[in-house]
Amino acid sequence: MPLQLKLDDAGHVVVQDGKPVCVNEDGKEIPYDINQANNKIKELCNEAKTHREAKEAAEKKLRQFDGIEDPEAARKAIETCNNLDSKKLIDAGEVERVKAEINKAANAKLEEANKAIETIKQQLYDEKIGGSFARSNFIKDSLAIPADIAQAAFGRNFTVAGDGRIIAKDNSGNEIYSQINPGEPAAFDEALEILVGNYKNKDSILRSNQATGAGTSSAQTNISGLPASLADCKTDEQKIAYMQSKLN
Repeated sequence: MPLQLKLDDAGHVVVQDGKPVCVNEDGKEIPYDINQANNKIKELCNEAKTHREAKEAAEKKLRQFDGIEDPEAARKAIETCNNLDSKKLIDAGEVERVKAEINKAANAKLEEANKAIETIKQQLYDEKIGGSFARSNFIKDSLAIPADIAQAAFGRNFTVAGDGRIIAKDNSGNEIYSQINPGEPAAFDEALEILVGNYKNKDSILRSNQATGAGTSSAQTNISGLPASLADCKTDEQKIAYMQSKLN
């Protein structure tokens, strides 16, 4: 029940200390200070206005962050950006210097690796090709020249494949295939025998019992300054030079 004014027997409002007396729902009489109540209402209205304006300002500021679902992640990102001041960044010149140093080191390592690969390839060639010439039964049984001279003459026709196989090629660059096992690459001795068989001066390097025709007479003159025949060569160097001149 709202407050009600207290009336006397004559129906007039009862006043106490200049304040009308009101009766609340419990029957308690309360002198009502109109001025105090009016000031309080104004104070509450001003407070409500302040809260409303603060709320509107907060909502306006919050609209700037529309679409940001994780405020904590956003806060950390902002903090990270704030820490990236000019003193903590590497300038462009320093970046280029570092890149140049890295490239230099990488190129040095690459060159070193390439040299190591070439060394290994040469060692593999020496072992596979040189060893095959040294162990060749065809050279021992059929040629009148030692293995090192045979290698100097025909070694360029042999290469080592990536899988370690020895591949023989003729002077036109065509791979030599076996006549014993058709369709298969020729084995070392068979390939060497085929190369020697196609050599135009083969009679000069085959043993006498292997020759198919008359050899070159030692009385013939060689205008290159080399001995006229392989038999006239006195040193290994002369034999190698002689064989290379014939192949060329």
